Amino acid sequence: MKQLKGGIIGCGGIAFGKHLPAIQRVGAVDMTAFCDIVEERAAKAAAEYGAEGAKVYTDYKELLADPTLDVVYVCTPNRSHSFITVDALHAGKHVMCEKPMAKTYAEAVAMCEAAEETGKVLTIGYQNRRRADALYAKACADAGELGDIYYARALALRRRAVPTWGVFLNEYEQGGGPLIDIGTHALDLTLWCMNNYKPKMVVGTTFRKLADQTETGNAWGDWDPEQFTVEDAAFGFVVMENGATVSVESSWALNLIDAKEASTVLCGTKAGLDMLDGLRINGVQHGRQYVQKPNLQAGGAAFYDGIAGGAPEDIEAKMFTDAVLHGTEPSTLPRQAACVTRILEAIYESAQTGKPVFLED
Repeated sequence: MKQLKGGIIGCGGIAFGKHLPAIQRVGAVDMTAFCDIVEERAAKAAAEYGAEGAKVYTDYKELLADPTLDVVYVCTPNRSHSFITVDALHAGKHVMCEKPMAKTYAEAVAMCEAAEETGKVLTIGYQNRRRADALYAKACADAGELGDIYYARALALRRRAVPTWGVFLNEYEQGGGPLIDIGTHALDLTLWCMNNYKPKMVVGTTFRKLADQTETGNAWGDWDPEQFTVEDAAFGFVVMENGATVSVESSWALNLIDAKEASTVLCGTKAGLDMLDGLRINGVQHGRQYVQKPNLQAGGAAFYDGIAGGAPEDIEAKMFTDAVLHGTEPSTLPRQAACVTRILEAIYESAQTGKPVFLED
């Protein structure tokens, strides 16, 4: 028997591709309310994933006024993540908000404060934490097997995979391009494994070098250069308070062969770890260099009973509903996600000004 009633705001690609199927597979939430500024999209979602009698809205505030809703999923463009989430929390709903948390750090902080004021659960959709390789990497780091992690790379590099649908290319709606879209996943994964959320200084560069090209060889067809108002590649150099350094590399279009997305490289005093060819751990033992590749095909901590295959988005969805029902921690804590947004914003600011950005609490 489903224990919660839920609504979703934003019925586009991420709702259909990730959240609604995961909610259905986990089976803890009756989806009774669907909202989108395009009514047909909300109606389609309600028809495919809604409980009997599910309601359709075009105004998210009308959805939030429903006193029967326990949880709300925010799947709108980045620009509206913060104010919709804050309104939902103050309306008494627990919130799963899709990544990135917000366009700006100030907006992310407002979301954190609203969650703390209301006592409601807030989590952000960084499902890559729940991959088997990520969980193994995190376990190695937490056990001290890598030692002091003082250098890391957050990798989100595509050769030619510019998203040509929705508002991905729209700076006003999204706040940026590959850095805020996929770089955010790689940075979150890296900081989570390091358990380091204290950035001190950031230098960044952004490029719009390939966006005006035609006959692009893009995975999803040629993009429209006139609609391409964001960067096509961005890079950051982050120094943490303890001196640890993180390189952030992101692109939708870049002339490279070895593309790698939502990946991390961790270098510690005892050993290193990367996700460049499966999960690999390297170090020196008995005076000899070694490389280990753990077998991640079997089950383990990443797999919940009753969730076929242990898909990361399913685990994330269950951790959210468990947090609401049982008081456990969700997959991503709000202040962690806010730190990611803070660094992304600083990379963009540094790229614009040509100066380093010093972060002070």
